[in-house]
Amino acid sequence: MQWLGPEEWQAVALSLKVSFWATLLSLPLALLVALALARGQFRGKALLNGVVHLPLILPPVVTGYILLIVFSGPSPIGSALNAVGIVFAFRWTGAALAAAIMGFPLMVRAIRLSLEAVDPKLEQAAATLGASRIWVFVTITLPLILPGVLAGAVLGFAKAMGEFGATITFVSNIPGQTRTLPSAIYAFLQVPGGETAALRLVIISVALAMAALLASEWLARRVADRVRGATC
Repeated sequence: MQWLGPEEWQAVALSLKVSFWATLLSLPLALLVALALARGQFRGKALLNGVVHLPLILPPVVTGYILLIVFSGPSPIGSALNAVGIVFAFRWTGAALAAAIMGFPLMVRAIRLSLEAVDPKLEQAAATLGASRIWVFVTITLPLILPGVLAGAVLGFAKAMGEFGATITFVSNIPGQTRTLPSAIYAFLQVPGGETAALRLVIISVALAMAALLASEWLARRVADRVRGATC
């Protein structure tokens, strides 16, 4: 990283921080929503599915503007959060929130597909032996869908690393505060002579994305091998 300047390294570190927290905090909710969509039968299921996938359809700038309206200081939600010390607008926490929302549909879809691929007879067999629904999920369902959960987490992380439109609309492009990798690349391309710095950040972005994908493939393969070994 010595060939990166202080401002460039700052953008890389902030992107990793934002992506990590966006993925970590949204993954449990994505698992619950995927479970509801895959197994649940309730009114409003189609509406929930539409809301979950809305960030994939809306322009990212629109999503960022909605977040700005909802979580800015003057809004009721923003005022309530500010009162307890939680601030999103124009902070790195807001960048994490925007990244989490943009990556959420990808996480839910990957986990949902894994849930729908699980043979219900395996869960029914465990239930007939007296296991509770929670215990069946923890010991049977979760190990079987773990590759999908990992894939969803990696997709969410990769999306968070590359998120630009919603982030820059919601939290602006403040060096050291909200300037992530995509924002830094955009900023460098706006000034004469910034192409070299932008190219270095592009190389870092590609390297991080490839590393995440390779790691996810390795982890998914390890988990799948363990699952096959346990069911044989």
